[in-house]
Amino acid sequence: MKLVSSAENSSLDWKAQYQYIEDIGDGRGYTAGIIGFCSGTGDMLDLVELYADRKPGNVLAKYLPALRRVDGTDSHSGLDPNFPGDWRKAARDTAFQQAQNDERDRVYFNPAVRQGKADGLRTLGQFTYYDAIVMHGDGGDPTSFGSIRKRALRQAKPPAQGGDETTYLNAFLDARVWAMKQEEAHSDTSRVDTEQRVFLRKGNLDLNPPLDWKVYGDSYHIG
Repeated sequence: MKLVSSAENSSLDWKAQYQYIEDIGDGRGYTAGIIGFCSGTGDMLDLVELYADRKPGNVLAKYLPALRRVDGTDSHSGLDPNFPGDWRKAARDTAFQQAQNDERDRVYFNPAVRQGKADGLRTLGQFTYYDAIVMHGDGGDPTSFGSIRKRALRQAKPPAQGGDETTYLNAFLDARVWAMKQEEAHSDTSRVDTEQRVFLRKGNLDLNPPLDWKVYGDSYHIG
């Protein structure tokens, strides 16, 4: 989470991001929370529905009709002006924090780790999968996580198929960089170039600390 947060929020304090919310101008509406749930891509809607199931009448529940309407668009219709403030208010509620954790695991973390283990990848490989699925999702489009992985598989075999782990991860990161460059909002590839490839070049396939890396020119350290 610290590694992802350094790229997503320029901070290692990922727990401070429960309250994060802004429109970053990438066509996905509001981006918010610990993993960048978006009002335009459905995962924010799923999260707020889960929160409403667990805590009916919460401060965000009234936005559910608007979130259903704006899904698939960058519109703020029915959300402005109070949604960001109410999101930050909800973020103080441990039930909402837990809902964010659970949706992160269900949609992103668990599928990434499961696929990583199936491909015979160690911790670094599982992290590269996780970071990719966080940014690109796992839909059917050419820049989704699944499509990035297929592109990599055309170049190299993962360890589970008898391939070399480092060779395969380099192929995966090449495919990831290609996907990022298809979209202006993601065209800065430093989270690959000066983070993931740094660990790979050092042969740190188990992500053993200490870890030193940069994202967007900022330096980070985990001891």
